[in-house]
Amino acid sequence: MSIWDRLGDFITRVSSSASSGVADVVEAVRTVFSGDPDLRRRVAFSVAMIALSAKMAKADGIVTQNEVRAFQEIFEVPAKETRHVARLYDLAKRDVAGFEIYAARMAQLCGSGHANCLMLEDILDGLFHIAKADGMIHEREGLFLHRIAEIFRIEEAHYQSILARHVDLGAADPYVVLGIERGKPFEEIRKRYRKLVSDNHPDRLIARGLPQEFIKIATTRVAAINAAYEMIERGLRHV
Repeated sequence: MSIWDRLGDFITRVSSSASSGVADVVEAVRTVFSGDPDLRRRVAFSVAMIALSAKMAKADGIVTQNEVRAFQEIFEVPAKETRHVARLYDLAKRDVAGFEIYAARMAQLCGSGHANCLMLEDILDGLFHIAKADGMIHEREGLFLHRIAEIFRIEEAHYQSILARHVDLGAADPYVVLGIERGKPFEEIRKRYRKLVSDNHPDRLIARGLPQEFIKIATTRVAAINAAYEMIERGLRHV
């Protein structure tokens, strides 16, 4: 059964109540799917991406067609389920609750020690993909993304490596992407690169809960890692 089939009932139920918000959908995911952790992660990921994307659009103040297209690129939703996605997106935009509450609820789905929950990094990557769709990440979007990372307990150095996959940070960019210091032996750089490629292979991400519908996030991340390694390799070859 598609995650959208299960999620649609919650969205319909919550959106029909004027006093409910996306936080109620998150709570439903937590309780109803408590006996199926894998399905719970997949549904939670979908809710997080839709709700936080809507909140980010609201923070920026303008929703461009490029952002809509980027949203659609990582949301390969069956045509018959698009109404549920649109309903949750609209619900999140009009909800008076701040994005911090959504982010905190999503983090709680990873458990009390969620500092190293990889699903949260996947969510942040997806938000970056949407934010940069119009060619740049605006100041308010940058503040939004950084705050999300703080709530997700993603350390600053790790956040910078995620940021570097999406934004050109200059000469140090490829090293930041790989999360390794400049000047390290090439064998150490290659070892780090191979580990990142292995850890971020699409199959690995799906195994830890990334829904098949969001595979674009995995392929984009690996492409950035490959590009960074190739840039370092070319630079060292010409030294």
